[in-house]
Amino acid sequence: MPKFHKTRALARKLNPLSFRVDIELTDENVKLARNYVKEYWQKTERFHPKDDESLLGLPNPYLVPSYKAKTGFDYNELYYWDSYFMVQGMLDAEHEALVSGILDNLIALFNRFKIIPNASRTYLTGRSQPPLLTSFIFDVYNTYKKDNQWLKDKMSIAEAEYKTVWLGVKKPNERLVYRGLSRYYDINYLHDLAEAESGWDMTPRFDRRALNFLPVDLNALLYKYETDFAKTATILGDDRKAAYWEDQAKIRRQTMDELMWDKLRGLYFDYNFVKQKRGDIASLASYFPLWAGMVDDKRAEVLVKSLKRFEHKGGLSTTDSLPIKQFVIGSVPTQWAYPNGWAPLHFMVIKGLERYSHHKDARRIAIKWLKTNLLWFNNQQLFLEKYNVVDPSKPPTKGLYPSQTGFGWTNSIFERFCQDYVDRLE
Repeated sequence: MPKFHKTRALARKLNPLSFRVDIELTDENVKLARNYVKEYWQKTERFHPKDDESLLGLPNPYLVPSYKAKTGFDYNELYYWDSYFMVQGMLDAEHEALVSGILDNLIALFNRFKIIPNASRTYLTGRSQPPLLTSFIFDVYNTYKKDNQWLKDKMSIAEAEYKTVWLGVKKPNERLVYRGLSRYYDINYLHDLAEAESGWDMTPRFDRRALNFLPVDLNALLYKYETDFAKTATILGDDRKAAYWEDQAKIRRQTMDELMWDKLRGLYFDYNFVKQKRGDIASLASYFPLWAGMVDDKRAEVLVKSLKRFEHKGGLSTTDSLPIKQFVIGSVPTQWAYPNGWAPLHFMVIKGLERYSHHKDARRIAIKWLKTNLLWFNNQQLFLEKYNVVDPSKPPTKGLYPSQTGFGWTNSIFERFCQDYVDRLE
């Protein structure tokens, strides 16, 4: 029997899966998959210290999202928000140099281009990706016990990114557009490219008019920046600066509540500032405020109740339903939508639930997601970039580019959830 088939047979024997919510996963269930993840990182690590045609040089080794030889769609570049999620399963002593080096690569890109690009390619410097720099900095600061001078230096770069990129009012960073809130953008001023900056390419959230929308997730991420700046100032003993950033965060929260919170539907919605009305697509972007600590306990309870709109057998769907336009001939495929679920969105929702002490809900959803990942691993010996959470036995809905296997953030979030919900159970 070929090695692949032997491994698959062993996986099925050791990992009999049940999607019953009352059946937990054990260390034995996830052992083979975790070994796969550990060995897979060797395939995705790159080191390119000098520019090479369109590929930008970076000072340290980094991770690419996926690797599969001879596909015509491989990766050699570092991606901004992918990098944040890919290190979540690596926050340990073994990976300190790699994790810290990836953070320094992002900072090096900002110092060179005054933006952290979508990815380390010359042709991708006209847009960024969802801003997670301050969260990345605090993960490294807390995990590796960095000193306060290190924190001060790194956060000064994050402040520069916040002000230059996300509060820019004209080209090349025309993002701050309405009542102190920001949008996704691309220097070419095209809706679809601005949507690509969101990372959700493509999604029904913006109705192919991304430049017209103030996104919930982006502004929640910027709220997190502001509270992280306040926390940094407090650590450094600057109470006056801490108060300033707390005020900025409060203003953003109040504006978002006014424009984006829908009391009847119990969710946040992206705001179309051109039409001055909320969008009508319910999505997991609504839970970024929960992750960011932007809501009070009462609103957190409402958001938790609204999770039933997204929760399925295999986890959380990106939107609560497939939009009618998806069935129109010639429409653009929307892979960031029902019935697909994505690792980074599960991470954000689950960490948001944990933040507000909804531990039972967090565990239930995490175990569902792990089981969906395992179902495919046990049968195919690989991980996917996204999954069909409505029917985990079926493939995910395709997007504009071929569905990828590997896959960086899926692998890392799988390992992180094993640490948080399997190891701790053991």
